[in-house]
Amino acid sequence: MPADFALYYVIAMALSGLLLGSFLNVCIYRIPRDISVVAPRSFCPECGQAITWYDNVPLVSYAVLRGRARCCGKPIGIRYPAVEFTTATLFALTAARYGWTLAALKWTIFEGILVVLFWTDLEERILPDELTIGGTVAGLILAFFVEVPGLAGDVLLGTSKPMWRSLLNASVGAIFLAGPMWLIGIAYERIRKREGLGMGDVKLVGLIGVYLGLEHGITALLIGAAAGSAIGILYILWTRQKASTYELPFGSFLCAGGALVPLVSRLAETFPTR
Repeated sequence: MPADFALYYVIAMALSGLLLGSFLNVCIYRIPRDISVVAPRSFCPECGQAITWYDNVPLVSYAVLRGRARCCGKPIGIRYPAVEFTTATLFALTAARYGWTLAALKWTIFEGILVVLFWTDLEERILPDELTIGGTVAGLILAFFVEVPGLAGDVLLGTSKPMWRSLLNASVGAIFLAGPMWLIGIAYERIRKREGLGMGDVKLVGLIGVYLGLEHGITALLIGAAAGSAIGILYILWTRQKASTYELPFGSFLCAGGALVPLVSRLAETFPTR
């Protein structure tokens, strides 16, 4: 890819990330509340008044309004510009790493899904099925076009059937990551007599496994678990909460780990044409 085109491509992806980030904010607010993400048009969550287009420009409107809604003067949550900036950054990094390929499309879809799930779990302790299950189905479809790396497919199918090998790796990743997580949740609930891991976390792990495969999925889980444990303990100590009752948004940390892996590890791309 020519250097000039690569630069313009990365900038274009960053701008598309800004625009999509604005829509992802709509999803983060509305999906947990069972509100359509299509209609009505964007409205202020505090007073319900419709937001004009010039007050809905990603990042710019927040800066111009100084973080307060024009209609009622209430503070606009920092989550709104954070989501827009994060999505733009993730899209730009994906474009720079994977270029003009189907792999880049796959990873931008993956990153976008994880951004929404990160915030819904952080704010509402919800991992909506529309994204976990829907994203898993999309990942299985994408496995036919962009290779999912993994040892299982290489061992069982060799190198002659790349699409089926990819689908097998995606399936193995989902089953062997989500299965133990589900068993651990059941064991914890029976021993402690309260829910430890919800089914939302199990479905999220399955989603991560479908996109990353087993080996890279384990890496994502280790990153998420380590970060969640460290930050969770510090938060409990800082706020003096009771560790036995505090509900850690574990899914948010898993999302962060999953989003990081494709950016630091160059995963397999589209299948050879021959």
